[in-house]
Amino acid sequence: MTETPPPRRARAEIDLGALRANVRTLRARVAPRVQLMAVVKADAYGHGAVRCARAALEAGAEWLGTATPHEALALRAAGITDARILCWLWTPGDPWADGIEAGLDMAVSGMWALREVVQAARETGRPARIQLKADTGLGRNGCQPADWPELVGEALKAQKDGLVTVTGLWSHFACADEPGHPSIASQLDVFRSMLDYAEKAGVEPEVRHIANSPATLTLPEAHFDLVRPGIAMYGVSPSPEVGTSADFGLRPVMSLIGSVALVKQVPGGHGVSYGHHYVTPSETTLGLIPLGYADGIPRHASGRGPVLVGDRIRRVAGRVAMDQFVVDLGGDAVESGAEALLFGPGDRGEPTAEDWAQAADTIAYEIVTRIGARVPRVYVNG
Repeated sequence: MTETPPPRRARAEIDLGALRANVRTLRARVAPRVQLMAVVKADAYGHGAVRCARAALEAGAEWLGTATPHEALALRAAGITDARILCWLWTPGDPWADGIEAGLDMAVSGMWALREVVQAARETGRPARIQLKADTGLGRNGCQPADWPELVGEALKAQKDGLVTVTGLWSHFACADEPGHPSIASQLDVFRSMLDYAEKAGVEPEVRHIANSPATLTLPEAHFDLVRPGIAMYGVSPSPEVGTSADFGLRPVMSLIGSVALVKQVPGGHGVSYGHHYVTPSETTLGLIPLGYADGIPRHASGRGPVLVGDRIRRVAGRVAMDQFVVDLGGDAVESGAEALLFGPGDRGEPTAEDWAQAADTIAYEIVTRIGARVPRVYVNG
């Protein structure tokens, strides 16, 4: 992460002003009493967790969310000490004691996790803040309804003993990005039932939450006490079939910018890149872009990935290699060092992350998150 001039090779430009505006837009979609958790897992979806977390808090987020405890502890180590942080993807032997000392809210999805966090509380002499996660139909992490009474009961016993405080009850949608999918109503019914059981048993949660980015945008009945936008905060639509980023009032935060490392003229019939899957149809100019799959450029976008060079969209010619790919410039005179804009907000006619997702048969979440560490993040509007 840098604010000094980056190498000409490539940079990921992160617009913190756009991120703050997105957080405010998302806040405006929920009732004033509903809190917002800014999800900054996976290094803030490739955007830089510390800088994005601070910007989100400045814009009104009350919570931060990470997947792993190590991500959450890194935020604390960076000086983010006051915000509530929920981390949810724990494995046996993870640093529960460190999480307690750091004041994290820690998700518990099963009895093994409750046992480990209770033991850590005994060792540290401090109660742990925990949130019980319910599997309402996603089938990943979370406690099954059949096992919920045991988990709730044992958590309440630990709370009575002063070892834990149950601060939240929560779950996660499977198909919120497909409005009208029957699983949405089913999961809400199961979630309400599991909430009712826990609260009647004596749990008094600070927050109840299930809404991810698409649910924040399209399912007001799922907002409860808190929403957890992730990809939407970075200006990428979680449901392109339903609406673009602009349709939701969001602006993409990341622009991926490279430079043309070499321009050369080649004859017709010239093979390009590994396997010669592209052969020049006639005499032309080729431009070398020094980014490859080691930088997160999807190899699946070979032959299809769009790049703005000059005033025209070019396509990846042949295979994306580890460190570079080629575009056919069609005979245009382009200088070495010219800008190659892979994706951005689209203001200049450049491709977007969604365009790359379509070229690679994936989702835009993956496009921004996979941009590698050797591409420096450069922050603007900080």
